[in-house]
Amino acid sequence: EGVYLYDSTGKQYMDMTSQAVCTNMGYTLDESVKQAVMKQMSELPYAYPGLGMVEIRARLCSLLAEITPGDINGFLFPLGGSEANEGAIRIARQYTGKVKIMSAMRSYHGGTTGPLAATGDFRTRFAGEQPGFVKIFNPHALRFSTGASDEEAAQQALKMLEEQMICEGPETIAAVLLETIVGANGVFLHPSGYLEGVRALCDKYKILLILDEVMCGFWRTGPLFAFQHFRGVVPDILTSAKGLTSSILPLGMIGLRQGIKDHFEKA
Repeated sequence: EGVYLYDSTGKQYMDMTSQAVCTNMGYTLDESVKQAVMKQMSELPYAYPGLGMVEIRARLCSLLAEITPGDINGFLFPLGGSEANEGAIRIARQYTGKVKIMSAMRSYHGGTTGPLAATGDFRTRFAGEQPGFVKIFNPHALRFSTGASDEEAAQQALKMLEEQMICEGPETIAAVLLETIVGANGVFLHPSGYLEGVRALCDKYKILLILDEVMCGFWRTGPLFAFQHFRGVVPDILTSAKGLTSSILPLGMIGLRQGIKDHFEKA
């Protein structure tokens, strides 16, 4: 009920993690939400997107384009977060004609093959050998210091990232894939200036920036998306899921900036 769970003895617990960081609306659904779901189930329970556009999908695309910052105007709707990141990786590779995806050592991006290969924690081993994925250091290191202040940590991490980009070859790197806020690997906030610096490096070397907001999207951190906390940062590709439906229905989201949207519409 609300934000509370009850065990078999009736003891009340506040769900501080919203299950798997997903039940944004709590457990007492507004009656209008239930009615909207039932209305759609009655009118049109399924429509293959490759066959044509339906009103409800068009309305959702229009609403998201209106409220999402920057020129993120193109939207795709897979079934969840892993599929959203899988799609983002494929889109980045197709759009750029490049293969490598750089992602953080402390990260989790999903259980399908691509996102699992991009994942930095122990779960990435279950993906097997997947070419084209390159790990980068997080600004938060475990066994050494990147600096005594946010500014020092950000600058040191950005220097390491630029060095790695140069060594890998910017002409081979399709995208940098990061969680806007590191979730399952520690709930780490990037130091001030880090994401802004990553955005600048991606622009400098013509590399796409993918931000994974499967956990922190849809008002989890205050604004609609967590990247809005970082001045001037707009990803080229944005992924989310969980909070989009509070996980009462399986739905993910891939958001594309106008240039990428136009590229595929003209292809």
